[in-house]
Formats: sequence, structure tokens, C-alpha cells
Amino acid sequence: MAVYDLEEQEQIAQLKAWWAQYGNMIVTVLLVLVLGFAGWQGWNWYRNTGATEASALFFDLQQAAVADDAVQVRKIAGEMISKHGGTVQAQLGALLSAGIQFQKNDLDNARPHLEWAADKGKDAVLRDLARLRLAAVLLQQGEANEALARLQPVPEGSLRARFEDLRGDVFASQGKVAEARTAWKAAAGASGNAVIDANLRNAIRIKLESLEG
Repeated sequence: MAVYDLEEQEQIAQLKAWWAQYGNMIVTVLLVLVLGFAGWQGWNWYRNTGATEASALFFDLQQAAVADDAVQVRKIAGEMISKHGGTVQAQLGALLSAGIQFQKNDLDNARPHLEWAADKGKDAVLRDLARLRLAAVLLQQGEANEALARLQPVPEGSLRARFEDLRGDVFASQGKVAEARTAWKAAAGASGNAVIDANLRNAIRIKLESLEG
């Protein structure tokens, strides 16, 4: 809050006149600033508290996942998204829930959490991972065009090979041999985790050889 030194004003009378003209406006502005500061402090408290609650819910979700309780996992993930959607924990919870549903071959329940994590998740890398998994679900559901849309843009880094590989799978499902070959070759040439890439490249090699056969 600004502090005005009255002794530095030209005339007390001028100050009174000035205050009479602008005083209400200044009080209003200061009130807005004070309320804004209080709101910011409140938001910080809420954010910290929310992160703690989100972590507790994520622990419960992990326990449900270990127990292989897909329904409870889905329920807790939904609660995390609705109450703590701005946290990374909620994004992780959505991905974990989708993974459990996917293992149960419940694609209809895996898809909404992946869509949320891909579109509204806080962390960019996790958004890319959600896009990749969502595209795989869409491909299994026969929605090849939607899967391709989710795979654009292809990210750089360790996920690039996975994206290109899945793009090749989608093109192959559409009978687009040339596009599939191009995508798989791009996947084989992408850099990333050496162990994962060794296995992935072997799978891609088999896919490329199948095109030649």
C-alpha cells in the first residue's frame, strides 16, 4: 500500500481538494489490491493443501491398482481430476487408471481419462504420453483417423520412436503401405532409451520385412 508523506505536498488545502476528487477511487483501488493479495495468499494455501490431498488420493489409487480393483481406481482417478485437476498427481492418476482399464480390455473407460490427461494435463511430457496411449486405444476401437490426429505433432525425445511406430501401425491398418514404411523407418532412426529402442527396432524390422514379403 502506498504511503503518502503529507509534508511533501505543496499545500494542505490542495491535498484536501485532490482527495475529495479522487479519494473514493483510491480507496476502491487499494481495496481491490488488498483483496487481490489476500486471494493470492489463499490460492497458495489452497494449492499447497490441494497438492497434499492429491498425493493422498494418489496413494489410495496405487493401493487400489495393486489390489487390481479397476472400479475403485477409476473412481479415485475421477475424484482427483474433479478436485485437483491442476496437479501432476491427477494426471498420473488418470494415466494409471487408463492403464488398469486397458488391461481389463475396458477401452470405453480407459479413453475418457486419457483424453483428459492429453488435453488438460499439467505436464507436457505426460500429455504426450497420454496422446500416445489414447491413439493406441482409438486404433483398437477402429478410429484410425482420430488416432492419427492424436499422434500429431510427433514429439522429440524418447517418445518419438513410439509415436512413429504407432503411426506406422495406423497407416498399415488403413492399407497405406508407403506411409507405414516411412513412419516405421523414422521410428527405427529415432533416438531415445537404448534398451527400449533395441526391442522396438527389432519389432519394427519385422514389420518392415513383412511389407517386403
